[in-house]
Amino acid sequence: MKVLLIGSGGREHALAWKLAASPLLEKLYAAPGNPGIAEHAECVPLDIRDHASVVDFCRDKAVDFVVVGPEAPLVAGLADDLISAGIPVFGPTADAARLEGSKGFTKDLCARYDIPTAAYGRFADAAHAKDYVRRSGTPIVIKADGLAAGKGVVIAMTEEEAFAAIDDCFSGAFGDSGAEVVVEEFMEGEEASFFCLCDGKTALPFGTAQDHKRVGEGDTGANTGGMGAYSPAPVMTPEMVSRVMREIVEPTLKGMEEMGSPFVGALFVGLMITVDGPKLIEYNVRFGDPECQVLMPRLEDDLLALLKGAVDGQLAHMSARWRDDAALTVVMAARGYPGTPEKGSVIRGLDAAAAADAEVFHAGTALEDGAVVASGGRVLNVTALGSNVTEARDRAYHAVDRIDWPEGFCRRDIGWRAIEREAGEA
Repeated sequence: MKVLLIGSGGREHALAWKLAASPLLEKLYAAPGNPGIAEHAECVPLDIRDHASVVDFCRDKAVDFVVVGPEAPLVAGLADDLISAGIPVFGPTADAARLEGSKGFTKDLCARYDIPTAAYGRFADAAHAKDYVRRSGTPIVIKADGLAAGKGVVIAMTEEEAFAAIDDCFSGAFGDSGAEVVVEEFMEGEEASFFCLCDGKTALPFGTAQDHKRVGEGDTGANTGGMGAYSPAPVMTPEMVSRVMREIVEPTLKGMEEMGSPFVGALFVGLMITVDGPKLIEYNVRFGDPECQVLMPRLEDDLLALLKGAVDGQLAHMSARWRDDAALTVVMAARGYPGTPEKGSVIRGLDAAAAADAEVFHAGTALEDGAVVASGGRVLNVTALGSNVTEARDRAYHAVDRIDWPEGFCRRDIGWRAIEREAGEA
């Protein structure tokens, strides 16, 4: 099969690395890709916002299958345009991608199908949103309705913080994404990420993970796109997975099918495990980043065969096997992240890190005069396996310490929650 992978981040590097191992693969293209992805695929400078050019490329190169990594092209309807051109694509249509593209849509779906989630209100103006905050009390969660690159969510501990977040949304801080606001009950518990491959009717469980959103150690500081992750998530026991499938995922697939928008693709279920059981925080309509970087090394089966099975409606007859090992990834970010990251600094020692029993997935890099340089905020994902999270952590940081990049930084406590559990069980 000739495959086109859409995207340029660490998630896409992990997908390219795994797709390249498939015996079904004849040729892998990536648009636009990055220097790490270029080790596994031919990178092509397509503007993925120009759907017609993507379709033309697929026709010109006789591409058999497209895998869309990031959410923005899906919400913008790239899958629809590929399907209309007769090109098979792993990723939901724009209607189905509303599960991520509109938080209000997802909350209404939960209400309609009795899916456990936080109590909420949807508002198109600041005054009514603030009234809801006053009635509900704090802490409370303020969310811009649309895509906001992970920055449109504020956990407000006071009314003043909540009002400021509401004003930010309606003043255009998040562009069109803040034209509507969802105000949610604050939930307490342990967060977990759960993934499924979906073919419109069947959901195949596809691994668990936990990530670290805060920039600082001890889960302090500003929220980021994720500073590290590990898999599996200890809180996601087989019994909890069964509950999530029964109470959250299966009603969602049924609801989407009934609405005429069957979901085909990767469903990322953001969960809060509360004293009352699992509750949905949010859906994403693609693999997580950096969660994908810990799922792919643990997957024993052929990724391409599974993704094609989802598109062909065959998941009821398929399964996914996983290594018993734990995986952990450490995000190395550029100084200034999550604000304005410093770009252009040279990164050395990548070969030494890879030789230290780790995979180094490129998230925000470029090539300049033959050197790898930082080109984004989250720049590298240093990933290792181990018999448990503690061992995977030790191997990952051993590789991190071989990278020569003074302008970069990372958290040194990735996996702390699972490691405390393991120490308590020892």
